[in-house]
Amino acid sequence: MRRLLIRPGAIGDVILSLPELEQSRAAYTEIWAQRAVLPLLRFADRARAIADTGLDLVGVVDTARVPELESFDSIYSWYGSNRPEFRHAVRHLPVTFFPAFPISPMGIPRIEVPPVQIENFAVIHPFSGSLKKNWPMESFRVVASRVASRLGLPIRWCAGPEEILDPALDDGAVRIADLYQLACRLATARVYIGNDSGITHLAAAAGTPVVAIFLTTDPAVWAPRGTRVVVVRNPTPEEVVAAARRAISLR
Repeated sequence: MRRLLIRPGAIGDVILSLPELEQSRAAYTEIWAQRAVLPLLRFADRARAIADTGLDLVGVVDTARVPELESFDSIYSWYGSNRPEFRHAVRHLPVTFFPAFPISPMGIPRIEVPPVQIENFAVIHPFSGSLKKNWPMESFRVVASRVASRLGLPIRWCAGPEEILDPALDDGAVRIADLYQLACRLATARVYIGNDSGITHLAAAAGTPVVAIFLTTDPAVWAPRGTRVVVVRNPTPEEVVAAARRAISLR
């Protein structure tokens, strides 16, 4: 059985989908997804960027074809569910469509990383894919100072592969472009603090104790899953420091 999984979506969406994707494996499994998440899809026999397949032209350009689709015995697609023209164009293929949202809660996402030595530092990721989800940078700086002084943890700021670093705001954040390498690094931290973002989901899936700050989105739907996750909604800096202390105790 050759199966293709087509899973669009941002970093956090794909990470939340990992249990469902892994349970969909066949004898041969190929995944097409956004380029940034490909390093995380390590259970697949092959992973390709959707942008490299020509899939986005199917149903849009009359002559657009993706011959590779014909080679699969089964196609599970979270792509095109709401595009009638795409569904019509692939109607002759063995495609089963799934809604991209809401994401099925089939389990806790796990990203297997090599055994690590936990180091004495905290990671702060003050970014996200939307300004509406970003806690004020000044509040992050207050938390950084208090975590360093009260919990004895030096701060290391980080950024994801797609984030634009503003020299006035980034506080020396280090970007690691490969998400798997970033997961391996986050796994060595005592605690991670960040907004509702894909990198926060990455940290949780790598097993790092996480403080996830939610402002406008619903944590009941979008919070990272796991036993080491502490969610705070519209918090004060003091509440985030207390949450960091609690998260550390969950390791």
